Amino acid sequence: MVAYLAEEFTIAPMRRLIKKFADIKISEEAAEEMRRMVGIYASEVAKAAVDNAQRDNRRTLLERDIKAAVRRDLEKVDH
Repeated sequence: MVAYLAEEFTIAPMRRLIKKFADIKISEEAAEEMRRMVGIYASEVAKAAVDNAQRDNRRTLLERDIKAAVRRDLEKVDH
């Protein structure tokens, strides 16, 4: 099971992220849900990236591990 660590992210950056797309008011609940979703997605990417490094018997997580994890996730969405 992957731990979803939404508390690693604060609400203010979530509000700024949303505001990049429109000058709109953002409810506390909406900002909190965005934070939760970012936490879930980041946790899943981190787990997949760590799996990549471990499969290669490496103790260092590399940029390519993150990119591969995201690429696999995007491929799942496309299908």
